[in-house]
Amino acid sequence: MRRNRAGRRASRAAVAVAAVTGLAALAAGVPHTAAGAATRHHAPPSGAVVSEWLGTVTGTVDSEGKVIAPEEMVWHAFVSTAVYNAVVGIEGRYEPYRGGGHGPRTASSEAAAAAAAYRVLRLNFPAAAPRLRKLYAKSLARVPDGRAENEGVAFGARAADHVLALRAGDGRGASVPFTAYPAPGVWRPTQPAHQRFDSAWLGRLRPMLLRSPDQFRPPPPPLLTSARYARDLAEVREYGAGTGSRRTAAQTDTALFFSNPDIPYALGDHAARHRLDIVDTARLYAAANTTQLDAVITAWDAKLHYGTWRPITAIRQANLDGNPATRTDPHWEPLLPTPAHPDYLSGHAASGGALMRTVTGLLGTSRVDLRVLSRRTGATRHYHYARDYNRDVVDARVWGGIHTRTADTVGNEVGRQLSAWALERYFRPVRA
Repeated sequence: MRRNRAGRRASRAAVAVAAVTGLAALAAGVPHTAAGAATRHHAPPSGAVVSEWLGTVTGTVDSEGKVIAPEEMVWHAFVSTAVYNAVVGIEGRYEPYRGGGHGPRTASSEAAAAAAAYRVLRLNFPAAAPRLRKLYAKSLARVPDGRAENEGVAFGARAADHVLALRAGDGRGASVPFTAYPAPGVWRPTQPAHQRFDSAWLGRLRPMLLRSPDQFRPPPPPLLTSARYARDLAEVREYGAGTGSRRTAAQTDTALFFSNPDIPYALGDHAARHRLDIVDTARLYAAANTTQLDAVITAWDAKLHYGTWRPITAIRQANLDGNPATRTDPHWEPLLPTPAHPDYLSGHAASGGALMRTVTGLLGTSRVDLRVLSRRTGATRHYHYARDYNRDVVDARVWGGIHTRTADTVGNEVGRQLSAWALERYFRPVRA
């Protein structure tokens, strides 16, 4: 469950303090040129410390398992960009994110990465302090004591403060009203006593990379009276039902698998198996997490703008849609619980498309070689190619009964488009 109002006020106060101290620290820093950073005469350490800290974000943000995944993505993006700036500000190779400074060439990038992640999480989730302190001590214990460690810690804190300053007043948790009119096609709570569109603020959140939430807003969904709408509804009714479905056992497994995939695990596993150093590991996480968050923001903007009803409502009230090709089933239930926000676009499919386009863009090949773990089923799937992951991401929500295929396919395409745009402008190699 979300933190109470007092907790949110404390979090905003922490961010404000971090913004002030961060700007002062950046002004007092010891810079060096990007080209100079790229010519450090040592082999950068492994990316293990990056994966370790990015892997702890979920448990820190959602210690009770009640925060919805899109909200959690906000903190994955914040932590990973702070870590990225901490690392590339010392090691070079890639451009820092939005004006991140350069640290001493003698600093430890491992210490900087740990310090950046620790500071972002510690300032905003004080209840997790004991566990975070233990992990922080463990991370620094692997770095020899002395000047390099001290400089790395100081620069990592500066990198964290810089990102937090950038995100001050970004719209997190703001009250964004959505009026659900009882008209055919318009979203309304599926359980009126328990569900509200409380996550609507995500559709107005300032993006990490894009210019605005509506930059990649897609065209409207199919009209209620269209043949495509009727096909969409028929498919989800027949294949997404909780009982009596035409879904195969394999399709059920895909729906359940993608109800809670562990993407940080997949990124860390890829980095470890391919022996990515700390620089490329930090870049992989930062690029993947920021594009995924912007895909969610884009999807939520569309949800707010179009406000389309979910399959459970559409199927139960098909007699009101004016389409003779649809069929009403007043007792229809989906396989998965229906989330409390509109159908179009699917945030899950959009973030999946952004993830795959980011990974293929960074690797320069469609062969992604990702092993994805499902927190829901405990199983791991190995995806060799991006197209296979995108296919399953799209299918999963239809077979789960919580999205129409159009909401998924358009969302996935939008995610790929915005990621391609972002990679032309962010996380680029330093020019010689």
